[in-house]
Amino acid sequence: MLYPWQRDDWLQLTALRDRLPHALLLHGQQGIGKRDLALHFAQGLLCETPLADGQPCNTCGACHWFSQGNHPDFSVVRPEALEAGAGGDAESDGEGGGKKKAPSKIIRMEQVRALIETVGVGTHRAGLRVVVIYPLDALQTEGANALLKTLEEPPPSTVFLLVTDRLDRVLPTILSRCRQFSVTRPTSAAALEWLRSQGVADVEAQLALAGGAPLTALHAAEAEEQPLQRWLVGQLGSAAAFDALAAAEQVQKLPVPAVLGVLQRWTYDLLALCLGTGTARYFPKEQAALARCAGATDAHRLQAFAARLVGLRRNENHPLAARLVMESVFLDYRQLFR
Repeated sequence: MLYPWQRDDWLQLTALRDRLPHALLLHGQQGIGKRDLALHFAQGLLCETPLADGQPCNTCGACHWFSQGNHPDFSVVRPEALEAGAGGDAESDGEGGGKKKAPSKIIRMEQVRALIETVGVGTHRAGLRVVVIYPLDALQTEGANALLKTLEEPPPSTVFLLVTDRLDRVLPTILSRCRQFSVTRPTSAAALEWLRSQGVADVEAQLALAGGAPLTALHAAEAEEQPLQRWLVGQLGSAAAFDALAAAEQVQKLPVPAVLGVLQRWTYDLLALCLGTGTARYFPKEQAALARCAGATDAHRLQAFAARLVGLRRNENHPLAARLVMESVFLDYRQLFR
């Protein structure tokens, strides 16, 4: 599907069809619809009777197979955690009273090997084969190197559509084998209009918290964890009175990436106010609390804390002890105001 703000991006992608690169890397901010754009483009490439603007007809045999997830010349590679019906982070009881392993958040080497084997044979319908991989940064080094060999010597009639939020985490060697396509972030007006059409309440605050990404805002509005995240934001405004250990106890059910994300956005706003470079971007309704906190610390401490958060986010999906990570980072936050 196409979102209302993707019209220009679609026209640019369609213009590439006459000289389609073997690997196209779609990148941009998280939550603006890059994956859906890539999947829609893949369907359009495989469609037997595309519309005048290149969009799929949704009525031909190829479109029917695509929508059912069994087109013989289409492959999608993604972490198990993103598969339809995949469970959450917590382990659940399996047969015999044991525990079932949580779905993987990385693209495993076995998946890459299976893909290489698949594209090594001819297409089934004597046309294009399209492969979508997302998020590309979920590839580990071994898998990325294996994929690189395929990109260096691409199979005939095969197009790779790669998607990432984090261009900085993609191997430079892979970047050099792809044509990069920057996906446009929607304007605030377009994002707000779409969120209202989805029935989201308090759209301005939701969009600000999501950094202008409408899909992130929609997901946050529907998430069960949102009240807990709002509670955490209220506690962060306590500055030196912030009870780090009690906060870690309260929010331990939240995923570590969600907690670190809130802290990163809050710290960004604190730095903006401390440096006098503008108003709060992510938490405009907390302007007064942010101003009090900014007045109780300094830019040097905030920058050092922000750098630590960046380091923690590199391994946020695999913390050795999530509770200890939260306690440690919350204690460091409180020290900003001592």
